[in-house]
Amino acid sequence: MNFEQARFNMVEQQIRPWDVLDTSILDLLFHVKREDFVTTDKRGLAFADTQLPLENGSTMLEPKVEARLVQDLQIKATDKVLEVGTGSGYLTALLAAVAQHVHSVEIDGAQLERAAANLKTAGIKNVTLHLGNGIDGVLAQAPFDAICVGGSVPVVPEALKSQLAIGGRLAVIVGDAPVMIAKIITRVSESAYQETVSFDTNIARLQQLDAIEPARFQF
Repeated sequence: MNFEQARFNMVEQQIRPWDVLDTSILDLLFHVKREDFVTTDKRGLAFADTQLPLENGSTMLEPKVEARLVQDLQIKATDKVLEVGTGSGYLTALLAAVAQHVHSVEIDGAQLERAAANLKTAGIKNVTLHLGNGIDGVLAQAPFDAICVGGSVPVVPEALKSQLAIGGRLAVIVGDAPVMIAKIITRVSESAYQETVSFDTNIARLQQLDAIEPARFQF
């Protein structure tokens, strides 16, 4: 398989049409090798416009969703970033390429080890990996300039909002299948936040969300 041609096609046919037009983000997609973050048997699918299953049953987001989240967060080179759900480590690598440092939290220890190996292979060094439930954030490292949630949630976790710095941005996908919305939440003061809706999508849930699942009506 010609990975470079597949990468070019991914950018031109999937990423650009999704309003990812920041040239620095587009260049990043050529620099970070997505095929190195999937298992050998799925390397041929690394650039497909679909969520890919990971070894632990979770999923790797579509390339266009990952690129859009990174663009919408408007990360600066001085930013400290929190990622919720390390997964394969690919989105972690994208965030690390534009930020000063990334703290990434993964609830599955075996998956965290696989992500660590992927990041090492890619030469990514400005990442600290944490084992835990990411919806709780990493209070010891707060506040964060940007927070990226790598799976959907039923409601916005208040713990993550509270760990944003003033001016910090939270990218989170909220709702229930089949229609979910991606939000960018900006902390404008100690007690005030602004929300914008970025796009509609439908992605897999984060694992172990019992603490924030809203009550469902029972007949």
